[in-house]
Amino acid sequence: MDTIEVLVGRIGKPHGLRGDVTVDVRTDEPERRFAVGAVLRVEPPRGSHTALRTLTVAHARWHQSVLLVGFEEIGDRTAAEAARGILLYADVPADATPDDPDEYYDHQLVGLAAYDEDGTALGEVVGLVHGGAQDLLTIRTPSGRDALVPFVQALVPEVDLPGRRVVVADRPGLVRPLPEDDR
Repeated sequence: MDTIEVLVGRIGKPHGLRGDVTVDVRTDEPERRFAVGAVLRVEPPRGSHTALRTLTVAHARWHQSVLLVGFEEIGDRTAAEAARGILLYADVPADATPDDPDEYYDHQLVGLAAYDEDGTALGEVVGLVHGGAQDLLTIRTPSGRDALVPFVQALVPEVDLPGRRVVVADRPGLVRPLPEDDR
């Protein structure tokens, strides 16, 4: 079965003395990605000297809206401090879909053709930007310019995975540039 690798989190600061760490969650399904026994590939930050290549989830719990995770390979606070900044990746079956029908994995969206509501081609989804108030679709226009579109129902009313397209409720200046002022 083909799999793809998806970013699911970033290790933050240590929590306690036994090696637990905070995790900046980068997945809509933390209960699946940080289940006991899950093995995650690590990508150390630049300048890190860690020998870790994978981490195995020993336990995970929420504490005041922060995910705390203990990994089998991180046994104390010193090791937890050394793991700060590590990016965590999970393998996901290429044909997997999130449980929520209104959620999508990045790899499902990248490469989709973008059209406005009238059917005019706007470009292609080339990436997503996560963080902030909401995720943003990066749409490369035919002129080569990248436009960021908030990935919300009001602006992206349709995602058609089988048809390999998204519909964008384009507004002046959102994807297409504002018309030139004729003064």
